[in-house]
Amino acid sequence: MQSFSGSLPMMLYRALDAVMPRFRRIFKKFGLTEQQWRVLRVLWEIDSVALQTMADITLIPAPSLVGVIDRLEIGNLVERRRSKTDRRVVYIHATPTGKKLERKVQPQVDKLYADLQASIDPRVWDRLIAGLDNVVSTCGSEKPADRAGDK
Repeated sequence: MQSFSGSLPMMLYRALDAVMPRFRRIFKKFGLTEQQWRVLRVLWEIDSVALQTMADITLIPAPSLVGVIDRLEIGNLVERRRSKTDRRVVYIHATPTGKKLERKVQPQVDKLYADLQASIDPRVWDRLIAGLDNVVSTCGSEKPADRAGDK
């Protein structure tokens, strides 16, 4: 049996605990949660995203994502638009204010990411990314909604 502390889930949790506080400090300076950041980050790359697609990309379950979107909408950072062809589909867009926030937040995130990457041997970094990619591609067939029952 794999030791608890050496198990893959615990190693991944410890890695997140080592890395994410630095990013969360940046998000907090701009009044964002990690989940809000994920949504905005997607919208800074893709102009318009359907709510369910956003849930899949950000790994935020759709019911929770609605609350995240609500708070971003209150802050005038995103807006919802109903599809003209299928009223059941709602698209999320960054507002001009949300897009402007990118110019303030992203350089700080990019610098932190570069510092983090520079602190790790490039060969180790490449193997880490490739290994995690492999885990996701071979073990990640379940959608987040499928995992909801595990909680």
